[in-house]
Amino acid sequence: MQNLNNYLELIQSESLNQLAMQKAQQHWDAIAKPLRSLGRLEEMIIQLAGITGSAEFPVTEFRKAVLIFCADNGIVAENVTQTGQEVTATVTRNFTKGLATVNSLSRICHADVFPVDVGIAEDLDCPGLDVRKIAYGTKNFAKEPAMTREACETAILTGITLVREKKQQGYDLILTGEMGIGNTTTSSAVLSVLEQIDPAQVTGKGAGLTSAGVVHKIQVIRDAIALHKPDPKNVLDVLTKLGGFDLCAMTGAFLGGAVYRIPVMIDGFISAVAANCAVRLAPACRNFLFASHCSAEPAGKLALDAIGLKAYLDCDMCLGEGTGAVIAAKLFDFALAAYQDTADFSSAQVEAYQLLN
Repeated sequence: MQNLNNYLELIQSESLNQLAMQKAQQHWDAIAKPLRSLGRLEEMIIQLAGITGSAEFPVTEFRKAVLIFCADNGIVAENVTQTGQEVTATVTRNFTKGLATVNSLSRICHADVFPVDVGIAEDLDCPGLDVRKIAYGTKNFAKEPAMTREACETAILTGITLVREKKQQGYDLILTGEMGIGNTTTSSAVLSVLEQIDPAQVTGKGAGLTSAGVVHKIQVIRDAIALHKPDPKNVLDVLTKLGGFDLCAMTGAFLGGAVYRIPVMIDGFISAVAANCAVRLAPACRNFLFASHCSAEPAGKLALDAIGLKAYLDCDMCLGEGTGAVIAAKLFDFALAAYQDTADFSSAQVEAYQLLN
């Protein structure tokens, strides 16, 4: 395994293949329909051509892998969540049994779900759980840094490694998800520092808090930032002091998209914060990311705006698990079908449209 700096240096030289993108645009323009009429679906395929380096795709339905990073967060000791830490393990078990919402949606989307233990507070004996545990949850960042710098980098490298493995297994699209009670608190804290804005602007109810609970959650984050003084220009410092293992591993998954030239789909708010971390570590990785939906969390749109990405869907969702990513991933299948199976102007006996100023 390379060290993190080697990967970051490698990503800086990665860019979209402009020739492949040009050919993809020409293919779209030859299809018997009004020019550019499929809008962002056309842009999706053009970006995909830039990622893969080819305007030709062998299939009309991608193989999709949902990586769900599961980890506990010590900050739950500060009563910032409605449920207890044990729920992380319970829901993770349900992932492996095919009982969670993301499993139901993935069956429709034809995506394979891979729950990954990167920091659950207990050991689970679950067939189908990929155990890459960094530690048994993070520390309570209201009292001490969430993790060591070494653990932070190990978690990021774990995400990169998983993307490599899924590409080697023949997957065409990586979807990100997470499970970890307390991770809206970690995500709000991290984004607050990175954007240098008050926690009140990026903190919501998470899985369910009263108004008073949200006020308390905001104050916990403010106090922790004042205690640790994380450097907003140093992503690793922010993640080490305030983050979670799920955030770090997802950050690695987004970086892995650029390293291994495979598209990676952002899910909701927590996933978008991880994408912010990745883009700030290696700006070129943004070209390999797709934003599935705009989370209903208060900073859902802000987190995407911060890295210049626009969501495909706006469904007022805030479930997590990768559910939004799975729904949006089906758009790839629709876009590929239109790109590959629709007649061109000649075959359809329709006069070609012209681009007009």
